[in-house]
Amino acid sequence: MVKAEQPLLEFLLANVPKLSKTKIKATLRGHGIKVNGKTITQFDFPLLAGMKVSVSKSKRNDVFRSRYLNIMYEDRYIIVIDKNTGILSMAAGHKSLNVKSVLDDYLKKSHQKCTSHVVHRLDRDTSGLMIYAKDMETEQILEHNWHEIVYDRRYVAVLSGEVEEEGGTIANWLKEDNGYVTYSSPVDNGGKYAVTHFHTLARTTEHSLVEFRLETGRKNQIRVHCADMGHPICGDEKYGNGDDPLHRLCLHAYMLCFEHPITGERLEFNTMIPISFSSMFK
Repeated sequence: MVKAEQPLLEFLLANVPKLSKTKIKATLRGHGIKVNGKTITQFDFPLLAGMKVSVSKSKRNDVFRSRYLNIMYEDRYIIVIDKNTGILSMAAGHKSLNVKSVLDDYLKKSHQKCTSHVVHRLDRDTSGLMIYAKDMETEQILEHNWHEIVYDRRYVAVLSGEVEEEGGTIANWLKEDNGYVTYSSPVDNGGKYAVTHFHTLARTTEHSLVEFRLETGRKNQIRVHCADMGHPICGDEKYGNGDDPLHRLCLHAYMLCFEHPITGERLEFNTMIPISFSSMFK
């Protein structure tokens, strides 16, 4: 029971001595703390005398359930999610399945007076980490300062054929044609300059597991650059060669590191390389 007005973090540090500040913040992110029965995620939530605070040992989100995405982190300004394949980042047509609508439904059901705002996108069949803002001001900060805020973003992909190089950089201009197909040019074609760094993690004579670090973030950048290498991403119906061993686009955004747009705190997230990817190289 809260005896005096104070921030939630201050109360928890004083009353739950077994939990460090880091663990408390992790428990908050994992939806393990409730105030008067309501899940709270912000560490500076103002407590009033008489409020009841409960701490769960489980970090499982007891409000959110979806087969299409998992919430990795949440505070009053942003949500970081791990997206599965088969769902769009945002609506594209009437009643299309998309992450934004799933998150908006969650925010409504958890009685949060906000909606999600798309900051960046992943293709429908690309899986991995994404940031959504909870208000337009935060979205604008992320959108206009993306390259200063995000300091490391990496993908992993299964490519067709054996990539002989240990690593390297692909740089050219990318432009989308009238048929929504992006093509590259070694000289300025009126498009946008794109730079992708790659590192080969594993290989067989038929396939390669490759990590990509984006210096720029153009539409279909990795997919086009893989095709430029002569090793398109497996399962890529748009830029591939028909090689589809896992019956999916074999591209996953597995690392996302950025400075919080409001607090400036450095946040780093990573997911496991999909087991289906790594199992091809045992």
